[in-house]
Amino acid sequence: MTSGSECSVSQSAIEIRPARAAELSEVGALTIDAYRADGYLGPDSTGYAESLADATSRMRAAELLVAVDGVGALVGTVTIALPGTEYAEISRDGELEFRMLAVAPSSRGHGIGERLTRAVIARARELGLPRVVLCSSRRMAVAHRLYERLGFVRLPDRDWSPGPGVDLIAFALEVVD
Repeated sequence: MTSGSECSVSQSAIEIRPARAAELSEVGALTIDAYRADGYLGPDSTGYAESLADATSRMRAAELLVAVDGVGALVGTVTIALPGTEYAEISRDGELEFRMLAVAPSSRGHGIGERLTRAVIARARELGLPRVVLCSSRRMAVAHRLYERLGFVRLPDRDWSPGPGVDLIAFALEVVD
């Protein structure tokens, strides 16, 4: 399996499931590839690149989901964090946060990002949490369109900057049964 494999199956053949220990290196590589392909990792983002690559820590401290195509290739991933945990940045009590949504560059356009986001929403329902939140780089316009299409709204009071030149904007979705 390679993170750059072609997604030649329909969206319905995509399975969303928890990552497995044997896949963690590949999950990290897929995440790096996705962020790099969109120009979100520059020479000054070494620390963040290390965090994106470290799927082992994400799996240990949060929930790590993967999208797998019909032939078993990893094609996407997302990290889910509860408030107050290591990977939570903006969530508060009663909220589920997701981060590091990534789809393999060669597998884009097949609804994988949407399927992963819907899995996060379903997880919030399972946990009885009424809200899903996230923050995203101002430059991630494609992701923002997805979030807005799914009903997420801007949460400007939680916008923040983890470092110089890195402006993150927040979104929230009220989870209804």
